[in-house]
Amino acid sequence: MQFSRKITAVTATALALGLMSGTPTQLHAQGAQVEGPQVTWRFSAWGTRRPFTEGIEAVAAHVAERTGGNFTINIVYGGQLSNPRENLDGIELGAFPMAMFCSSYHPAKHPSVMVLDLPFLPLPDLETTMAVHEAVFAHPQVAQEFAQWNAMLYMSAIIPQYELIGAGEAPRSLEDFRGKRVRALGGLGRAMSEIGATPTPVPPTDLYTSMGGVIDATMFPLSSSLAFRLHEVSTWFTADMSPGTLNCPTVISKPAFDALPAQYQELLMEAKAIGYEALIEANEAGTVEALELFEASMERVTFTDEEMDAFRAAAAEPIWDAWADENEAAGRPGRELLDLVLTTAARGGS
Repeated sequence: MQFSRKITAVTATALALGLMSGTPTQLHAQGAQVEGPQVTWRFSAWGTRRPFTEGIEAVAAHVAERTGGNFTINIVYGGQLSNPRENLDGIELGAFPMAMFCSSYHPAKHPSVMVLDLPFLPLPDLETTMAVHEAVFAHPQVAQEFAQWNAMLYMSAIIPQYELIGAGEAPRSLEDFRGKRVRALGGLGRAMSEIGATPTPVPPTDLYTSMGGVIDATMFPLSSSLAFRLHEVSTWFTADMSPGTLNCPTVISKPAFDALPAQYQELLMEAKAIGYEALIEANEAGTVEALELFEASMERVTFTDEEMDAFRAAAAEPIWDAWADENEAAGRPGRELLDLVLTTAARGGS
């Protein structure tokens, strides 16, 4: 499928999900200037600009252009505003109005949205991932949990499927991960535990210095591995395991959003579809670039179909069901959320 066709699919999905305001004709007319007061928001990010952040970069550019610079989103990289694991706390406290984080950093704060971190969910492409994440974000239980932190979910980073990249002798079978320390968060960590690995939490910004010492390997999208230069300290990688992905959303302070003029609120909602288009383009280009470089500099590891089938049998539905049961026991609609993911994924992203 060519990229132009994918953008059409994204736009159709965005309209179906209500990510854009108005009809396509009205959207075309929305190039007109949006009048309003001067507002500057700070956005708490970590690392540097990369495919992962191209969505919010596109949103920031769009709102600035449409308002003639009156509404600006200042993306502050490098964790200067907050430790990545404390970004949601910063939103709750009103330290900044907008931030990104990964749900696996603190799953107890928002247990219901952790359904998106389950391993081996059927997310074959980024359009489907976007549709699934948006459906879960809109669920009342999920929205209510984030409201407790004065937060509203804005958009997902729709991260590509994770893969493994590691240092030292390359694994020849999944059995070779027994006893290995692997940076794998959330449901991916639970999956790696099924084959004997030891999930080891390491912040993304520390992965470069941790590889081959603190950890033997990490699960990361190919484009992110490239962005954090992990190929410089690694010797092997995988490209077709597709064990799952993580939910790393952008959230907005609900009091800050409510304080915006109505036209700025509408503009932010309009910008989501533009952000998602930019994310898909950047993630796909970054994956291609990473794969070309990694193929030239490292050993590509593959596992047999029989091994992967056994891995999925142990780490997909059994972990899904255990997660749903745990949440049902805690009074949350775990089974309903899991069914929402699976039914939305079955419809795809178009």
